[in-house]
Amino acid sequence: VQLQASGGGLVQAGGSLRLSCAASGRTLSRYSVGWFRQGPGKEREFVAILRWRGSSTHYADSVKGRFTISRDNAENTVYLQMNSLKPEDTAVYYCAADPGEPGGKGPYYVMNYWGKGTQVTVSS
Repeated sequence: VQLQASGGGLVQAGGSLRLSCAASGRTLSRYSVGWFRQGPGKEREFVAILRWRGSSTHYADSVKGRFTISRDNAENTVYLQMNSLKPEDTAVYYCAADPGEPGGKGPYYVMNYWGKGTQVTVSS
């Protein structure tokens, strides 16, 4: 499966953005899908995951209550709605997918398929 993230940009603190991750090659309906990010000078970190079975979600504590992950199976696309953005949310955001249940254990999920990132910059 190929993944392409989009929707990043420059936004002021308190603003919102919606990231999209379009998949091709395979349908995502039987994949767990997630978003990860890598800030300047930081390691990549988990943001959110949506499991394929039961559609349960898990969020990093830093984004809980502000970000929402969702999917549209008809569009074969995963979304990350980001509200109340903070400067510390500045990062390159990556979408990822894994067939069935994700490998690893939260927040250290192991995902087999990754898209290229999209830059999100939040100004203060």
